[in-house]
Amino acid sequence: MTIRSEGAALHGRRRWPSSGIAVLLTGVVVAAMLLARPALAAEVTLKIHHFLPADAAVPSEFIGPWARKVEAASNGRIAFAIHPDMELGGHPPALLDQLADGTADIVYAVPSYSPGRFPRTEALEMPFLPASAEVTSRAAWDFFKAHLGEEYADYKIIAINVHGPGRIHVKGKGVSSLEDLEGLKLRGPTGMVNALMVKLGAIAVGMPVSDVMPALEKGLVEGTLAPWEIIGTLGIIDAVDAHTEFSGERGLYTVPLVFAMRRERFEALPKDLQAVIEANSGADVSADIGRIMDEADRRAKSRAQDRGDTFITLNAAETNRWKAAAASVVTAWEKDMAARGIDGAALTKAARDLVAKYAGTHSD
Repeated sequence: MTIRSEGAALHGRRRWPSSGIAVLLTGVVVAAMLLARPALAAEVTLKIHHFLPADAAVPSEFIGPWARKVEAASNGRIAFAIHPDMELGGHPPALLDQLADGTADIVYAVPSYSPGRFPRTEALEMPFLPASAEVTSRAAWDFFKAHLGEEYADYKIIAINVHGPGRIHVKGKGVSSLEDLEGLKLRGPTGMVNALMVKLGAIAVGMPVSDVMPALEKGLVEGTLAPWEIIGTLGIIDAVDAHTEFSGERGLYTVPLVFAMRRERFEALPKDLQAVIEANSGADVSADIGRIMDEADRRAKSRAQDRGDTFITLNAAETNRWKAAAASVVTAWEKDMAARGIDGAALTKAARDLVAKYAGTHSD
């Protein structure tokens, strides 16, 4: 309804009764007051902390949308403050500890950045284990439910996923054979991957992925093992020009990540708000993060192809040489687990069988 001025009424148009004007103005004032009133404060505001740039695939396509979905499902009773790129301080290996000290309420973290702390999880890092990130993330959730409950007893695991199969990205002519690894300084993300690189003849340099670009610029490493997604996100793709992949149904390696909340913090929530988070946790959520990573892998790889980088795919015979060399790394890990009272052989078999189940292929 349009409010007409007194001047318009004097030109022969309908004149509002004074009582009608009063009622109308009262309604306008009330509406304005309602619009000006601040939204009701959330009952709980949860801080999410992670190590990735805000515009990376997982933060922009999963963490942000997940937070908005949970906020809506809780009718605004849960709110989130998302802090990317280690904005709250510390380094990526500290993220899970930040749940305990109250720095954050939820983190997206790499368990293997704390070597030896989550030993059973390392079964998901075995050489030549992963299929696509989506498939392997669904397998990782099942593996978590079956084997990792004790390891993560202090946490509410909302999702556990893996990144896409890791590749070798280097400066120069690239890696076409085992012999090309000899003396090559390569960054590896975890102890398992570094052990594999040392076994294969490389000089392994362990560091979080956020440190790779400076290390490349300073000549501390000549390349990195990483999925396509992260080298695109962090600009590493512009510092390397040759990329090595493998034949067969499995990639060289992957790394599990957890989207985790401190269990005590979770259990302190009202039961109905716990149920909202529970409804937005699990296998499908884990697989969805994997799908996002697969799609980001494809985008980054396409960038390198458009630029004319060197692409090397090792044939079946050469890939089998790498698998044979890697087998002793797996055996050594299983023996180390046995010394700690953990059946590592059973864990590696379970992980491979679950990936094969969801990939619809045989266990490699």
